[in-house]
Amino acid sequence: MTDTIDLDGVFPAMVTPFSSDDSIDFDELRAEAQRLERAGVDGLVPVGTTGESATLSHDEHVSVVETVAETVSIPVIAGAGSNATHEALDLAERTREAGADALLLISPYYNKPEPAGMEEHYRTIADAVDLPQIVYNVPGRTGRTIDIDTAAALADHENIAGYKSASGDLGRVSELAERTREVEFTVLSGEDALTLPMLAAGGRGTISVAANVEPERVGEMVHAALDGEFERAREYHHELGPLFRALFWETNPIPLKEALSIRGHVSPRMRAPLSRLSAEHREALESVLDDLEDADRVLEAER
Repeated sequence: MTDTIDLDGVFPAMVTPFSSDDSIDFDELRAEAQRLERAGVDGLVPVGTTGESATLSHDEHVSVVETVAETVSIPVIAGAGSNATHEALDLAERTREAGADALLLISPYYNKPEPAGMEEHYRTIADAVDLPQIVYNVPGRTGRTIDIDTAAALADHENIAGYKSASGDLGRVSELAERTREVEFTVLSGEDALTLPMLAAGGRGTISVAANVEPERVGEMVHAALDGEFERAREYHHELGPLFRALFWETNPIPLKEALSIRGHVSPRMRAPLSRLSAEHREALESVLDDLEDADRVLEAER
């Protein structure tokens, strides 16, 4: 049986920075990992959707995981999914060797497997790779929802540690949390705007886009909720609401990379076929970020 991992808290879904020649900028990648660790996040998630994994070769994918794992001392949850089971298995094994502490496995996309095929896909990887694994449901990307019966059945596997929900269906999240109360299984938010409601329904943390931009605030919101301080958590939720929305004005991670560039962290370069954020949205995004910085200044003055 694999070692367990604490999935409570905030796990930023990291971007993959690119240089002007379209290669991975490993210096910026290391700097981002260090910045987020200093900010107090509970772990990092490289090479997921936000990390533009669909545009990386497998060798690049593994190199990103290895770099992040060597840079930080907090848990690294590596994206390792594919629509082909044999390919996902190979990537899972390689990211484990690269130093990942856990795996995030998107459901098979495009193929649209039926529930039996979906369950077999995840069990094949969980049987073979001795790491904690998170089942990732994001039907807007994959074209297929992982049904609750399948997710609940998978929760009994000793290597399947959690479920990331990005379906927008709070009722499903609540039911899954209810049905898995007796096993070691963590429900995680995959949508920043729904993180607080998911925590209220039984979730324990978030794999977050916004936490790349505001790691401290997102952390305060999540940990306040986990401590039962929902009024305080709600204040952070509403304060962060404009950012949550702005980061999805265009396809993720286009607005996120632009926000990180505005803040001086990484280049806004995307790999094709994704493109830069529109000028109209960039101006509006700058306004959202300015408002958050103004709020920081007010807090500092009050202290």
